[in-house]
Order: sequence, then structure tokens, then C-alpha cells
Amino acid sequence: MIFAVYDLKGLQQREDKMNYTYGLENASLSQQKDEVIFQALLNAIVEHQLLPGTKLPEEALADVFEVSRTGIRKVLQRLAMVQMVTLTPKRGAQVSTPSVEEAREIFQTRRLIECANLPEVVAHCRAPHLAALNRLIATEQQAHAEQNGAEAIRQSAAFHIQLQAISGNTVLTGMVSQLTLRSSLVIAAYGSPWQQGCRCHDHHDLLALLREKKVQALSDALSRHFDDIVASLRFDRGEDAEPDFCRLFGHLKEKFV
Repeated sequence: MIFAVYDLKGLQQREDKMNYTYGLENASLSQQKDEVIFQALLNAIVEHQLLPGTKLPEEALADVFEVSRTGIRKVLQRLAMVQMVTLTPKRGAQVSTPSVEEAREIFQTRRLIECANLPEVVAHCRAPHLAALNRLIATEQQAHAEQNGAEAIRQSAAFHIQLQAISGNTVLTGMVSQLTLRSSLVIAAYGSPWQQGCRCHDHHDLLALLREKKVQALSDALSRHFDDIVASLRFDRGEDAEPDFCRLFGHLKEKFV
């Protein structure tokens, strides 16, 4: 007589491993959804599709993205950590509105650190860096010509980030990247309706001075660039209409299937 012998302990271990793996896959899928929603909201804020002061109701966003309110709440908390969203007890979330003082301080801080890093930028700059910056300017100019505000904002920020990245200082570059996000909030809050990022010809002039390795002239021009942005701001704004979340984010549902 032959008896079938089952290793119940081993079977249980295998089942536990399968369940654990399935749990990881679910966690990974959830993290991917969170990241898609985070990037979608961040981009909409930076690109002025969701303006400062706009309310971000959990229920409406959960319906649009077809996720739980808990998932939306986690994303909003992440956005609050990078100061793009303000969370108020019993009032919910809204796109942050920098104060006038904060707006000035953001550009003052950018002027201080970006200008101070220019000697390192010039020292490490090579032909491929110049070519990459030139391509960014060309794309930015095209975006302005096509009245593509979102793309113009992206390319404007990318120019400043890539300029500082030439130095090889990753910590400073990360700071500049964060400050460009908050700069976009300031321009959305206080800029003219037509204002989308920086002025292209300023970037072109900065690139010309970088190519000539004129550190002081480059620093002076960048400082004026920031001063001009602040001078163009109007520190008053009216109320904005409720955004159409379905129009902004409805196309992202397919990413969750």
C-alpha cells in the first residue's frame, strides 16, 4: 500500500509566500496609482491648470481617479509636504497661495543660491551642456509661439534646473528644482494672465554669457532676471472658478486598469 505524504508545513510556507508576494504586488500597484495621481496633480498645479486657492475636495478627486478617499488623502499629504497644497482641519485641501512676503522671499532665495553657484557652473560647462540648454530655449520659444502655456512653464523651469545642474552640485540642484515649483505658484497667484514662466530672450542672453564664460556679467544678468520677474507681479488677484477635474484627469483612468 502506498501512502501519499503531504508536507503540510512546507505547503503552508509556500501558501504564505504566495500571499506575501500577492500583497507586495498589491502594494506596488497602489504605490503606482499614488504616484500617477501625485504627478498629475503636481503638474496641473505647476502648469497653472489648478490655480492657487483652488479647493481640492477628496470626494471629487476620488471619483475622477476611481480610488478611495484614503488614497487621495495620502497624495494630498505628499503635496503638502512640498508646500504645493495647504491642508486645513475641517476645511480640507487647497492649492497653496504664497503670501506676498513669501513670494518675494522665494525669488530672493533663488537669486542668492543660483547666482552664487554660477562660478561652478562656468567652470564645469562644456559644449554638450550649451547644446542642451540651447535645445531647451528653442522648445520654450516654440511653446510660446504656439501659446502652449503648460509646455512653456515646463521648459522655463527646466532651463534653470539644467543650468545649475552643470555644476555637479546635486543638493543645490534639488533645492532649485523645488524652488521652481514654488516659483510657478507665485507666478500663478500674482502674474499677469499671459505670463507663463520666464521670458525667452532672457534665457537666450544668459546662454550667450555662459558661452563666453563671463561669470560676473552672467551673475548680474541672472540677478536682473529675477528682479524683473518680481517687478512684473501684481500682488492682488480675484476669485477663480471651480476647476473641471474630469476634464483635467479623466484620461488617467486607463492607467489604473
